[in-house]
Amino acid sequence: MSVQTSSPIVRNNDARPLRVALVASSYNYIRDGVALTLNRLVTYLERHGVEVLVFAPVGKTAALDHAGTLVPVPSIPVPLRSEYRLAFAIPKAPLAAFKPDLIHLALAPDPLGYSAIRAAKALNVPLVASCHTRFDTYLKHYPGSALAEGLLKRYLRFAYGAAREVYVPSGSMLDALKADGVQSAFKLWPRGVDTRLFNPDKRSPAWRAKHGIGPDEFVVTFVSRLVREKELDTVVASLKLFAARGMPHRVLIVGDGPDRGILEQGLPGAVFAGFLEGEELAAAYAASDVFLFPSETETFGNVTLEAMASGLPCICANATGSRSLVVHGETGYLETPRNANGFAGRLAVLARDEELRTRFSIAARERALTFSWDESMAKILDHYRAVVGR
Repeated sequence: MSVQTSSPIVRNNDARPLRVALVASSYNYIRDGVALTLNRLVTYLERHGVEVLVFAPVGKTAALDHAGTLVPVPSIPVPLRSEYRLAFAIPKAPLAAFKPDLIHLALAPDPLGYSAIRAAKALNVPLVASCHTRFDTYLKHYPGSALAEGLLKRYLRFAYGAAREVYVPSGSMLDALKADGVQSAFKLWPRGVDTRLFNPDKRSPAWRAKHGIGPDEFVVTFVSRLVREKELDTVVASLKLFAARGMPHRVLIVGDGPDRGILEQGLPGAVFAGFLEGEELAAAYAASDVFLFPSETETFGNVTLEAMASGLPCICANATGSRSLVVHGETGYLETPRNANGFAGRLAVLARDEELRTRFSIAARERALTFSWDESMAKILDHYRAVVGR
């Protein structure tokens, strides 16, 4: 079994370093919000003298250069969704040799999570968990969801209940877990945003021209992995209804995925920029006028926060994650999930009223400035230290 490493660990000379075993079902084989957040966490922890060993599945080709030391766990492609992997048990020898002070489980409903719970008991070390995905909202897009949803909620109640603490990204997600009967010691772990990178000042006429967008065109942008769980059908229906109102505009799609065809067929005139990162992604946000995001699957909504930092009014589903970020009527609008007419109407209001867009833009940027990655990661480290008694 190979161990994949990146940068060396910074040692704390005053005492034995805190050792954290991070168990995750997504870390480097796919570039999603979970993987990016966890890599950022590991980078922060190692920078502050914490030793981290990551246990996660890997694919044939890595989607990103991972942070820290990664021990691959056995896995297979998920049936019907081969871009994801179903992970199995943690290799016992590397975990035991590492002698962790704490195990952090980035929970997914797979055998890997169950094995982490058992390992924590066997080693007699505290287990904490973090919530990253609303798996129940994913299920409704696939056959047999009613039975699977019941089993899933039972598993989540068991798994979160086994953790000493559960780190939840938003107050709305915390409310949803409590409503589902999950009982644990919840701690808020909101995400952050790089407000220097994502900035309205990155707006570039040259970037728009490069993608065939005119200087005066009204641009509606959707940024996501292109999978049906992100309500791609609602995106298409909303924009068609918006166009039917006689509202001239361009659609910018940033991201890629197995269900890209839904958008290509439904929105043939859209600009498909593919996966972007860094300055190119920042330029795409800043080149836009409104951010549309009807997804109900978010526990937080990193892309929404990036859009807000870029000065975009956001029209999002009134669902977990988004409702903890968007202030309705101040930074954008929260619309009833899957209500294409409602989303189209909100777009029309903002398309007609430049003064309102400007007011929302300023407020969105100001709200985004209150979310710091360093503060976010410092909270987790403080929680770790409290749990292990340091």
